[in-house]
Amino acid sequence: MSFILASGIVTAVLIYAFINGFHDGGNVVATMISSQTLRPRYAFAIGAVSEFIGAFFLGGAIARTISTGIVNPHLISIWSLFAALAGAIFWNIITWWRGFPSSSSHALIGGLVGAALIDSFLMSRKVWQLIYWQNLIWIFVVLFSSPLIGLSLGYLLTKLIFLLGGALSPKANRTFKNLQILSSFFIGISHGSNDAPKAMGIIVMALIILGIYRPQEGFVLPLWIVLICAVSFSFGVFRASRRLIRTLGTELYKIRPVHGFLSQSSSALIVVLSSLTGFPVSTTQIVNSSVIGVGAGHRAKAIRWKVARDIFLSWLFTIPGAGAIAVLLYLLVYWLA
Repeated sequence: MSFILASGIVTAVLIYAFINGFHDGGNVVATMISSQTLRPRYAFAIGAVSEFIGAFFLGGAIARTISTGIVNPHLISIWSLFAALAGAIFWNIITWWRGFPSSSSHALIGGLVGAALIDSFLMSRKVWQLIYWQNLIWIFVVLFSSPLIGLSLGYLLTKLIFLLGGALSPKANRTFKNLQILSSFFIGISHGSNDAPKAMGIIVMALIILGIYRPQEGFVLPLWIVLICAVSFSFGVFRASRRLIRTLGTELYKIRPVHGFLSQSSSALIVVLSSLTGFPVSTTQIVNSSVIGVGAGHRAKAIRWKVARDIFLSWLFTIPGAGAIAVLLYLLVYWLA
């Protein structure tokens, strides 16, 4: 029975990883495509390769946070994990359909917390023991402050570049096209190092719950988990949604190579630092806020603030929305059982 449940959770996680890459991968390539730096097929190829590198080599700290740092895997049920994953998947599909670049990280954390809360209530478990509240508070602090840092950093870098370079000549534009290819590669690595390991962490948590895996001191991720999640996630990036690319790359602000380079550089720095310190952040939010900051630093009137407002609202409702879906699905399984 444990093997069947483990197989089911691995399958669900790989679906989540693919949808995560499909949903969020547009953030990696949107500015590169919209600024006409590269053709879409080359941009997606760079995105997929860089995401795989980040996921495969730099994801250990995030996987550990997700698997053992938010909820206690020894107290939560395997059905809670299924509900959490389903909540995140459904929320991502809904926001993709609407064209809103919401956060897969928020969706997963919202699903985990929602499922854990209903699990503790129905199973008479102590919620303060089931959820590591101190860790969760710090995660929320980083989740919600990192987009503001991205906005501020993008704004300041843009002001600095245009102060030093004036209006920037066409030659400078060609230089920034080349630089943007490099920054796209680094934002892909940073994104892969933060998002794909969340799927790895869920598999580890499931195996702990089922008693199949007992992580030793030092928390070494099994290679097979790293590999299958990295492949699934990077393939999702390769097939990333064009809807979300339009929202970020053209509907929010008309991006030129200089804007793409500055926003991607700001985002990559913040995300990779978060990955190395074990804090799961939303690359979607950070990239979007960096684009807004860069646009505001250049010409604030050119930003379509209605689109920015819609994006902000999707961020605001993601955690409670995914959590509510996870609760409803958990209740459905509980009543049917």
